[in-house]
Amino acid sequence: MSDRRLRRPSGIRSLQLGELKVSYVPDGVVQLRPRGWLPAATGRDWAEHAEYLNDTGHLVAGIGGLLVEYGRRALLIDAGFGPRAVPEDPDHPLIGAIHGGALLDNLERIGRAPGEIEAVAFTHLHTDHLGWACVDPVVFTGADFLVTELEWTDRHLAAAHGVTTRMLAAITLRLRLIREGEEIFPGVRVLAVPGHTTGHTAFMITAGRQRLIAFGDALHSPIQVRHPAWSAAADHDPAASARQRSWLLAELQRPDTLGFGVHFADVVFGRVRQDADGASWQPQP
Repeated sequence: MSDRRLRRPSGIRSLQLGELKVSYVPDGVVQLRPRGWLPAATGRDWAEHAEYLNDTGHLVAGIGGLLVEYGRRALLIDAGFGPRAVPEDPDHPLIGAIHGGALLDNLERIGRAPGEIEAVAFTHLHTDHLGWACVDPVVFTGADFLVTELEWTDRHLAAAHGVTTRMLAAITLRLRLIREGEEIFPGVRVLAVPGHTTGHTAFMITAGRQRLIAFGDALHSPIQVRHPAWSAAADHDPAASARQRSWLLAELQRPDTLGFGVHFADVVFGRVRQDADGASWQPQP
């Protein structure tokens, strides 16, 4: 893959899966400090993988959502960071600057008004995934907010990641609890992958023989495809996160299976391929 794509955020990207159209809808970007975010990786590791780091030495992680369209119907998976920005704090061990704000404009470019979306499903309850669902006035006026039962039961843990009582109250007003294996939209089923949070959720999108796994924050960077033992410092249970990553990578190597990594810079859609050096992320198309 082009090294440049690893160091820049993605624009709108779309794929057709049978009757389903899936589109990455960018909202913004967060810059991750590599040594802090993936603490198992050493300085030597990053010297060997410098192609993942931008000019300021950060991992570039996009923020946004995945729009799934079936005819006139639409589901959004995750809702970005929202219309705000946080400047870089040089003393923060994990992240640099973070900003959102582009999701609604990008939905408009795709041809969707937020009021047309029938449900917003969340991989987990962190601020960079709840964003636009918590603004006032409400923008997703016709949508239920879908959260797994376990993630909602442990919602108090989200406070450590900046989620406020006001944000949770906004979710509560439209909350619908969902369960493992449930079909929440034509071809879209709930897939539990705990580790990053206790109820962290992926979504399996199936159309005919094709599958796409939207794996949320089970992986934050394509470098973790090569190094699945590298858990993020923000993972609630790093050991469980590593186990789930290994399982996901095996699933992603099955025939006719694609992955979607919401934070994967400009390579959000891809396949996992195995070679003599191990697994790697192959961007699609």
